[in-house]
Amino acid sequence: MTDKQKILLFSGIGLAVIGIVTAILINTCKEENVDDPALSGTDARRMNIVRLAADYAAAGEFDRALNLLDGLLIDNPDDEEARELQRIILSMDRSGTSGADAANNALIDELRRQYQALASSMNRPVIVQSSSSNSSSSSADNDEAAAARRAQAEAEEARKRAQEEELARASREMQEIMRRVNNLIADGKAKLAAGDTAGASRDFNEATRLIPSGETRFESQKYADIADAYYEHGAANRNAESTANSVRHANTSIQRDATQALAHFTLGRVARDANQNANAISSFREAARLDPNNFMYQHELGRVLFIGRRYAEARDAFQNATRLNPNYEPSWYNLGGTFRALNRLDDAIAAYRQAVAIRADYFAAHREIGRLLIAKGDARGAVLAFTTALQHNPSDYATLVELAAAQSQAGNNIEAENLFTRALNTNPTDPQTNYNMALVKMELRKNTEAINFARVAVDAAPTNAIYVYTLGQALEASGANDLAITAYRQAATLDARYIRPRINLGNLFLTAGNFTEAIHFLNEAYAIEPANFEVNNNLGAVYTRQENWSYSIVHYERALTTRPNDATVRFNLARAYAASGDHQKAQASYQHVLRLAPNNWDAMFELGKTCIVLQQNAEARQYLQDLLQRNPNYSSRAEAERILQSL
Repeated sequence: MTDKQKILLFSGIGLAVIGIVTAILINTCKEENVDDPALSGTDARRMNIVRLAADYAAAGEFDRALNLLDGLLIDNPDDEEARELQRIILSMDRSGTSGADAANNALIDELRRQYQALASSMNRPVIVQSSSSNSSSSSADNDEAAAARRAQAEAEEARKRAQEEELARASREMQEIMRRVNNLIADGKAKLAAGDTAGASRDFNEATRLIPSGETRFESQKYADIADAYYEHGAANRNAESTANSVRHANTSIQRDATQALAHFTLGRVARDANQNANAISSFREAARLDPNNFMYQHELGRVLFIGRRYAEARDAFQNATRLNPNYEPSWYNLGGTFRALNRLDDAIAAYRQAVAIRADYFAAHREIGRLLIAKGDARGAVLAFTTALQHNPSDYATLVELAAAQSQAGNNIEAENLFTRALNTNPTDPQTNYNMALVKMELRKNTEAINFARVAVDAAPTNAIYVYTLGQALEASGANDLAITAYRQAATLDARYIRPRINLGNLFLTAGNFTEAIHFLNEAYAIEPANFEVNNNLGAVYTRQENWSYSIVHYERALTTRPNDATVRFNLARAYAASGDHQKAQASYQHVLRLAPNNWDAMFELGKTCIVLQQNAEARQYLQDLLQRNPNYSSRAEAERILQSL
């Protein structure tokens, strides 16, 4: 390909929004089983939240929209649709304009800006954005659910130890009452787990009735235990009544003894689930203050601080959690995400690597390492990370295509071709993967095959200017210039600010000698991006062909402001100076060329001729003699010798 492009892997909300992955992947500690039929309503709830967030964004209610999406992403970091919508909203204009028109305009501007970023010349294709499959979501959920169950079991053991210590301090009579209370609460929990909410309520009520007056500390602990049990049942079964009972008992616990950390923690979880982030932060912070050695309190505090975009505070909370429990991999994973939000990519990678050191099959963490390494330009390291992730989740389509893109960026296009083939065997009409395959085929000089894949992408997404442009590239590479011109025109029509098809149209018309059309399209590109090197260089070339030296000089000079050490452009500028009669500037430019490229024989020859025009015959003789001595086979040797003889 003449124009190296970025391989695109963007998500499926219908908007081809492109950008280096900036959304932070904070995984949840969901405790439900992803295969449980009770979760059948989860997708509908999520869809309603996404729609509501989009409605809020369209109305200019950005913070409300972001709070909803943050909650989804905390619960499911692989929800690429929610993540992409969050990224778009974060990029919207906050100047005070609201309404659907303003939101749509912001989206259009974002698309144009991102297309422009896509179009910049690259040495190799790069991963820009990834999409995720259901399998990856399930894997991440299972990772977090397993870790959460371990943490929950540890917390339960800690509560049992606390109860035993409480019993040891009590009198014999009080010990018996406490045992009865504890047994009733344990029975109530078992009944809740079995779905017998009425029986559980009777046991809990009997337990609280038996607590002697004056035992406020013990009473507060028991109300907190009951609140925790109701919360777990309500969260797992989407049971509003259980959640309400949880809040009621937690508040009673705090009324009896405000230093009961578990009660504050329970209120924090309820507030978090209801997207009441400020209340969640307050409750989790209080729980962590009252029990500074509980890593789970710090962990949950970090999550809601992240939702609130208070990244430095979230980092501190996750660091506290990893210090208190170095073996809880979700805290390391979330710490990695928070470092990423703070643009501390090396620290983020280190945190993710700590997560996989604890759990070698932590698929999501391996994948995040790959994404970060891509962002750092380490394609080979990313290949290893994505390969490892895929080993632990072989059916994950997103990771497969990300690995393929990383292989291409690393220069391994044959491997990329094989991987994209595997992906297309699974999803043969996926426009993104067909587009990616077209780029790889062009890298491998398989231009006819590239045309076929690009056509599939265009057929699947006919309004995507990038796909249409890529079809034009493949056609041009195969020599079908007329068809390429048609594709480039269509791409330019689809996106009025897409610069690449305009540059390519200018080049094709310049080559064909149609200077009017070449200037038309290159001027369109110039209006979009006046500092673009290629645009200015090509305009300089067109005006040179027309012998319009003043315009040629203007654009070559502007090209050099972007790349001052480009010897070819500086040579062309020197020739334009000479043709316009400005021989002193021509001389200076030729001399500059030779400092950049001492073996540029044409520059040495033209410099000698320019010195003659400036009546500097001694200097001219020196340059021409040096040229013939250093390059006896110079193509214009005969002319150089004639000039020397005339001096």
